[in-house]
Amino acid sequence: MSKPLTRATIEEAARELSNWGRWGADDQIGTLNNVSPEDIIAAAKLIRKGKVFSLGLSLKEPIQTGLFGGRWNPIHTMLATGTDAVAGVQDGPPPFRYADDAINMPCQASTQWDALCHVFLNDKMYNGYDAKLVDARGAKKLGIEHMRDKMVGRGVLLDVARWKGVDWLEDGYAITSEDLDACAKAQGVEIRKGDFVIARTGQQERCLAAKDWTGYAGGDAPGFAFETCYWIRRHDIAAICSDTWGCEVRPNETQDVIQPWHWVVIPAIGISMGEIFYLKELAADCAEDRVYEFFFVAPPLHLPGGAGSPINPLAIK
Repeated sequence: MSKPLTRATIEEAARELSNWGRWGADDQIGTLNNVSPEDIIAAAKLIRKGKVFSLGLSLKEPIQTGLFGGRWNPIHTMLATGTDAVAGVQDGPPPFRYADDAINMPCQASTQWDALCHVFLNDKMYNGYDAKLVDARGAKKLGIEHMRDKMVGRGVLLDVARWKGVDWLEDGYAITSEDLDACAKAQGVEIRKGDFVIARTGQQERCLAAKDWTGYAGGDAPGFAFETCYWIRRHDIAAICSDTWGCEVRPNETQDVIQPWHWVVIPAIGISMGEIFYLKELAADCAEDRVYEFFFVAPPLHLPGGAGSPINPLAIK
């Protein structure tokens, strides 16, 4: 019988699975160290059809509905338009007709990476860095900029929803390590060291079909069970991603803390997490050709000190 999930067992898992010091006292990229240049070369050879899938959700989707405080939907503002040009507003002197715009958004308002400074384990970050190193000016350690040339390699889709025979997993369904292994086996794909593993729950597609994002950002969701943090460490993957807002199952498996899986995977294991990935088209293609591996590239913005970054990930087959 497994232990009840409490703050004590969460901290025990963090100690047992910790990668602190594994890649040196100054390391700031965590499990991305698992990706070698040879891995990237091999991943590039997975491109056979020249077919590219964008895994970024439209920034116009209003996914932030107020359940999680402090984040808002991206605000797209036109600074100059064709109507301005035709009206003669831009005719100078000298004339120059153009369109220009701006965007205002939290770094984690849509498809994004969590940086390793995003979650603290008590008063520490990954590799033992002090949480106080993240202040009003940004993160002095573990900022997202350290990953700007690292998010590339072999991607693997684990289409858990399709493997289960459903359009989407029910909110509150906890994806177990056994599920992940069985899904990979059924798809005929091997999980290897340094992989970028992406799990599809279908929850996002349910919201898109219903045109209703109620509860998506911060509410109940299917997602990784806490015990999958052991699966992540055992497989030594590079990053873990999903189509949900927070990757792990909600309601959480304990009331002692919020997002217990996050407490271990980011600050202890040092793995980057990709959230809100759009997977519908990639999943359909993988189901058709039965190929669930691909070349994956998803660089974050070069934002020194950032705790996260919006992205438009690409899967290339």
